[in-house]
Amino acid sequence: MNFTLKVWRQRNKDTEGRFESYPITNVTSDMSFLEMLDFLNEDLIKQGVPPVEFESDCREGICGTCSCVINGQAHGPVQGTTTCQLYMRSFKDGETLVIEPWKIKSFPILRDLVVDRGAFDRIIKVGGYTGAKVGLHADANAMLISKDDAEHAMDAAACIGCGACAAACPNSSASLFTAAKITHMALLPQGAPLRERRVIRMVEQMDKEGFGHCTSIGECQSVCPKEIKIDSIVRMKHEYMKALAKS
Repeated sequence: MNFTLKVWRQRNKDTEGRFESYPITNVTSDMSFLEMLDFLNEDLIKQGVPPVEFESDCREGICGTCSCVINGQAHGPVQGTTTCQLYMRSFKDGETLVIEPWKIKSFPILRDLVVDRGAFDRIIKVGGYTGAKVGLHADANAMLISKDDAEHAMDAAACIGCGACAAACPNSSASLFTAAKITHMALLPQGAPLRERRVIRMVEQMDKEGFGHCTSIGECQSVCPKEIKIDSIVRMKHEYMKALAKS
């Protein structure tokens, strides 16, 4: 398979970026998208051209670092899939692929396809943890949790913090990410001690980071590689209003 890659190149956050075109040949259909970028970088290094910087870690779809926009779609054209789990058979031979980083104010570009997602880390820092006491763990059946609550909590806990939701949202909202973390904690007994403080701090931090407001467009859930639903945003707003009333 042969492709033309239009890749966003940017030296650092203080320089102006631009698209550069690179032809790539002999790509196999079983290559992952990141393996294809590795293949491209091998050629660029041989030519004396700086390789394309991009992020990756586990390459198993569970860490969220492999973030880029492919042909205008966060993580590419396959729903429920991270970039590292996207395979080249998803594209047509001879196609032109436009590859960009997340482009929102709250995720400044560091270099090429690499962005600073520290804003998400700071949202987690102010409340994304439990207030449960440490020590010997309780018996598995000591705290009974309903099946619905357990399933919804685990669905929310699947969030990998990749940032696709914010990058795809026309408002650059981080509501789906923040709501997933709040929902996960709110549904479990371990999250009860800091329940009100958590939601107020995390929502306020989200606003401080410059993310936009949710207007229920739904683009976030359509690009989420873990297919988290916007129902969690409804729960976050409900938790937030209850917490404000109590405080």
